[in-house]
Amino acid sequence: MSTASPQDVTQLLLAWSQGDQTALDKLTPLVYKELYRLARRYMRGERPDHTLQTTALVNEAYLRLVDCSRVRWKNRAHFLAISAQAMRRVLVDMARSRHYQKREGELQKVSMDEALEVSHQHSADLVALDDALTALAALDRRKCQVVELRFFGGLSAEETAQALNVSPDTVLRDWKLAKVWLLREMKKAVIGDK
Repeated sequence: MSTASPQDVTQLLLAWSQGDQTALDKLTPLVYKELYRLARRYMRGERPDHTLQTTALVNEAYLRLVDCSRVRWKNRAHFLAISAQAMRRVLVDMARSRHYQKREGELQKVSMDEALEVSHQHSADLVALDDALTALAALDRRKCQVVELRFFGGLSAEETAQALNVSPDTVLRDWKLAKVWLLREMKKAVIGDK
């Protein structure tokens, strides 16, 4: 969203929420660029020879977001939060599907999105992270939201604070506590699998 100010994006999101189709037309290139930036960030953790296509991840997340036309967008940070959740769901669904297919031991027909290559270890880590985030959300929803916004959404502490209507210091404190908690939970999951 580098070509438009956060206020411009917020105005377009609000107009789209109210049914203005021209707002969506203006917003689409801005949204696509931001989704691509987020997807590229996710793909940095992949092995160098992976065949995961950033564009396919962006397209799947974009399709899910366009279906969110009933969402009453608050601002750019809110959009990024929902985008982060959409990408998390796409990646986790794909990882779970891969894990299921490996257990079945059969070849199955899959969609183009499911055919994206993700390493087995990355898939397992992503599923473990998702499980840990789900558990964290049950204990402390805000800490889970902080992780989603910072890790999956790439938001700064200030942007996260704006989205959650808390101070940046609260975000940083929640971020530290959540990371420690998540690492401990993921470690338990790994130990439990052995």
